[in-house]
Amino acid sequence: MIKFFRKIRQKMLTENKFSNYLIYAIGEIFLVVIGILIALQINNWNESRKQSITEKEFITSLKNDLKQDKAFIKRVIKLNEPRIVAYEILNDNLQNLYNNDRKSLDSIFKIYFRSQRTFYPISGSYESAESGNQISIFQNKKLVQKVVKLYNSTYDRLIDNGRILDERWDFLSKKYSYERRTGKFREMTPEQLTEFLNDVYHHFKQLEWYLESLKLAIMEIDEINTEK
Repeated sequence: MIKFFRKIRQKMLTENKFSNYLIYAIGEIFLVVIGILIALQINNWNESRKQSITEKEFITSLKNDLKQDKAFIKRVIKLNEPRIVAYEILNDNLQNLYNNDRKSLDSIFKIYFRSQRTFYPISGSYESAESGNQISIFQNKKLVQKVVKLYNSTYDRLIDNGRILDERWDFLSKKYSYERRTGKFREMTPEQLTEFLNDVYHHFKQLEWYLESLKLAIMEIDEINTEK
């Protein structure tokens, strides 16, 4: 084929048909440019298709992670609901229960001092997309913004607040290890009972804030999971 076109060019030159040759040369250049543009377009289409597949796989994997996160958050909230009721009873009736109904007081104490769980998210899908810088080129910018906010803001605050809550819980557990071990209140003065209630209050206020933050996280998860 190349020899064929070469012969045509040589024939045009020998026949002194320079203008025809010039037109032919321009046409050949034009065809080469068109071929390059078509090749680039095909390559771009393939890259776009691969990117679309990657993005869909990320969204599917992410939503699976968030489904597990939501279930875990709900378990943490449910575990702490009896603790809220127990605190309200202690706050309103500690002195009276201590003086008149130690058995009920011990039962309420056990409810509040049951084991504590805090939430840690599953972040494998997000971290993988972020470390490969893929998330920055995904097409669904609205979804990406919500995901980045959840992981880099909401989840970070939850983890920090969870650590504070764990520290306050560790303090309570150690200070009142006798009650936890025996299931019974030691003999306390009114001042010591007040101190106990203050210690529990210090933990409870952090717990209250933490649970509200967990509920807000569920709302953000639901918003992401409803995105197409």
